[in-house]
Amino acid sequence: LSIDDFGEGYTSLKHLRHLPVDELKVDGIFVKTMDRVPQDENVVRSVIELAHNLGLSVVAEGVENAEVWRRLAAMGCDEAQGFFMCRPLPAAELPTFGRRWAEGENARVGVAQPA
Repeated sequence: LSIDDFGEGYTSLKHLRHLPVDELKVDGIFVKTMDRVPQDENVVRSVIELAHNLGLSVVAEGVENAEVWRRLAAMGCDEAQGFFMCRPLPAAELPTFGRRWAEGENARVGVAQPA
């Protein structure tokens, strides 16, 4: 179970105590600008640390460039999603994309997975 858009809207720290969640998804509003806005990077870092301290995994939403992806990896973010990895694609292309991504050769988006 995942709490989506954590840090935005109706999300609250009280949910972390009362819901049987496994994962937090950091809202893309912070992730998209963290390479330009130090406060947003601090929010993302804090959410990652909080989640890990509670035994939760973290997904960063809205990863749109290599610099943000690199910073997230350095912070220990568990997973990421966004246009940097792949733009929306037809369902028929998903198996090929998944195979290429797992093999680290994703020619469609021309990026390698972070070290």
